Amino acid sequence: RIKDVAAAAKDAVREVNEMPLSDQTEKLKKVSPELLVKKKAEKRTLAELPNAVKGKVVTRIPPEPSKYAHIGHAISFMINYLYAKKYKGKCYLRFEDTNPELSRKEYADAILEDMEYLGIKPDKISYVSDDIAKFYSYAEKMIESGCAYACFCSVESMRELRQKGSACECRVAPVSENRKTWKKMLARGFDPGEAVVRFKGDMKSKNSVLRDPVIFRINYKNHYRHGKKYGVWPLYDFANSVEDGTQGVTHILRSIEFGGMRVELQNRIKSCLDLPVQTVTQYGRFNVTDALTQGREIRELIKKGEVSGPDDPRLVTIKALIRRGIQPATFEDLAVEVGLSLTPTNLDWTVISSFNRKYLDPSASRYFFIEDPQKITVENAPSQEIALRLHPSAKKSERKFSVNSEFYIAEKDRFEVKNAKGLVRLMDCLNFTVSGKKFRFDSLEVAKYRKQGHRIIQWLPAEGNLHAEILMPQSRITKGLAESSASKIGVGKIVQFARFGFCRLEKKTKDCLRFVYCHE
Repeated sequence: RIKDVAAAAKDAVREVNEMPLSDQTEKLKKVSPELLVKKKAEKRTLAELPNAVKGKVVTRIPPEPSKYAHIGHAISFMINYLYAKKYKGKCYLRFEDTNPELSRKEYADAILEDMEYLGIKPDKISYVSDDIAKFYSYAEKMIESGCAYACFCSVESMRELRQKGSACECRVAPVSENRKTWKKMLARGFDPGEAVVRFKGDMKSKNSVLRDPVIFRINYKNHYRHGKKYGVWPLYDFANSVEDGTQGVTHILRSIEFGGMRVELQNRIKSCLDLPVQTVTQYGRFNVTDALTQGREIRELIKKGEVSGPDDPRLVTIKALIRRGIQPATFEDLAVEVGLSLTPTNLDWTVISSFNRKYLDPSASRYFFIEDPQKITVENAPSQEIALRLHPSAKKSERKFSVNSEFYIAEKDRFEVKNAKGLVRLMDCLNFTVSGKKFRFDSLEVAKYRKQGHRIIQWLPAEGNLHAEILMPQSRITKGLAESSASKIGVGKIVQFARFGFCRLEKKTKDCLRFVYCHE
């Protein structure tokens, strides 16, 4: 009986809204007095970590420098960092850069800049590619113990046999042959793809990841840190297992997209190498509704010039979010909010902006901006000097306007007030009435508007304004006028344009102020 319930609710709301506030309060005291008690909101905190000992927890942030980090990475970075802080432990930043084809210095440098902005101060920064000699030593240990072997199968053959759960002939080669092949690989005696090293797992396992995965491959591409010094590179699961085991990491916190199957593989590798096993906690993937987060796709868009760069406001890279004024504390709040839930988290932009707004509201100065300005005349409006505060909490008024009968209002407001009934108010200025195409002054008192008002609109005086442009989220540029006091805004500062939104000043010229739109 949805329609009946909706109708009853509508009647109840109307009845309450028609009651004086004093009567509403008295009734509420009788039916739900607890709703009149002001309660302090409890701040959400991180859930407890299993097997965590204060002062002993070591987490790691392991980005691959093959793309620009986005909001999902930022939340993951924060989760690892905040848990280390929670238990007074350590957090390491470790660049997983063992793919010479994809790893780039520009991405590693960008991630370091992102970390600095986020306020993440890792206890140690390392690059996995710097430990190649260590990986070679552990590879030899695995070959000698029979945990790994050299394989000459083609990629297609290997894939087909793994799907069937069948071993190839290479698997039974003696250790002496595997040792010989390994040395030849290091000596660049093979072409890329001609030989690999595989972990001897379980070809019959239901976990397909355990079916003898490749752990070393040949790649002679130039590496951004080491040039062509190395030609044999460890793959992710091997490098990750060794680094976690040798760096003293105690807790691995990562997205569930890596899967439990990989956890089992990495634990097996650690077992073969007598390395410690960590407590692994996985959480759901983070998605931003209607936003592009795939690194490969973003790289392509930048390459084709379809977006201006990694900080294009249409993206949700950390660079783009910094440009749009998203505060470091907002990323921290998001990390605490989503926590370690296994359920995928879909973040709407309104959620991000609502967290961010609470950090901008207390400090962002207020200014007037008029989009697509249209001049109007309010007949008989008195000349007056208006002084307004930069912020509601400010003790004195620092913004001054000289006004008479001519004003600028936005085109959309001019269109709407044509049919206005009752008083229309120019905010903090005056009231007027609409008669046909004419606007006539009525009064200055805001109390009168509150009693009879129909609409309140933004305005600027006809003289002394500044040209302004605002880059909007879809790369559309909104042009308009800003009040003269906006000339004092410093580059990089975030302000609130009344009834428009928060904007960050990006560039200042003598002719124009250029902003980036943050959010409402």
